[in-house]
Amino acid sequence: MEFDLAASMEILGRTPATLTHLIRDLPEAWVRQNEGDGTWSVFDVVGHLIHGERTDWIPRARVILEHGTAWPFEPFDRFAQLRAGAGKTLRQLLAEFADLRAQSLAELRALRLTPEQLALQGRHPELGVVTLAQLLSTWVAHDLDHLIQVARVMAKGYTEAVGPWRAYLRVLQ
Repeated sequence: MEFDLAASMEILGRTPATLTHLIRDLPEAWVRQNEGDGTWSVFDVVGHLIHGERTDWIPRARVILEHGTAWPFEPFDRFAQLRAGAGKTLRQLLAEFADLRAQSLAELRALRLTPEQLALQGRHPELGVVTLAQLLSTWVAHDLDHLIQVARVMAKGYTEAVGPWRAYLRVLQ
């Protein structure tokens, strides 16, 4: 499938509501469990998405549009959410994510990107040269990846409770 900006924005616009409907007001046991040492809880994933809104997608798009490959992206701190979420509730994080995502999408719409702009290149500190279309495609896949992660982390809370049905549940493998 080729990159489609309008369809991508539809998906990106749905992520906050999808997360909110799935996890808001759940007991702490559901949102604070993880998959073991060094893994993230549902709470952590929401914090990670917030950090991405602030420092990754639109800021990197602007770097590509303004500087091309001459100015590499700032490295992304994949664990910043562990500090940023301290003292906040899940409700607060979900509201913050929804607000930030709405702002990001408004900024993206305001750019009125052309096919020529989507082909512009930037420089990722680890991956090298990437295009704006690849960055925006990754934003969509990143959202979907974390929605899967949220569902998997929650499902794994019932690994023992499902008994022998575990053999039929790929999410628990």
